[in-house]
Amino acid sequence: MSHSAELDTPDLRVSVDVSYLPAHSTPERRVFSYVVRIENRSGETWRLLARHWDIVDAGGRETVVDGEGVVGEQPLIPPGGAFVYDSFVTVQDTPGRMGGHYVMQDAWGTRAQVPIPPFVLEVPGERTLN
Repeated sequence: MSHSAELDTPDLRVSVDVSYLPAHSTPERRVFSYVVRIENRSGETWRLLARHWDIVDAGGRETVVDGEGVVGEQPLIPPGGAFVYDSFVTVQDTPGRMGGHYVMQDAWGTRAQVPIPPFVLEVPGERTLN
């Protein structure tokens, strides 16, 4: 059996919980914290090698973030395991949105992209004009 370099997405589930941080925000800089949970429902151990984020604010400003690992780590996530971390993001105009993918690698060196479901960066109670 041959191994292809691109694999179907492994059974890794990504969920994100986002919170607005009013104490750290100004009208020009809205700060949000987010907690990411990556659950490994596959039968393999996966290492998180890299992250890619696409961040867009209400004014259409786009920020792309690429980097190794997350929070300074390249965590190994065993079958049935999970990795949870938190970080923060700043946008100029809300509502913004954010999404992307992780690059994961298994023990055989096979890499896969795992999507991060897009989520909205919005200030609670803020009226938005359509």
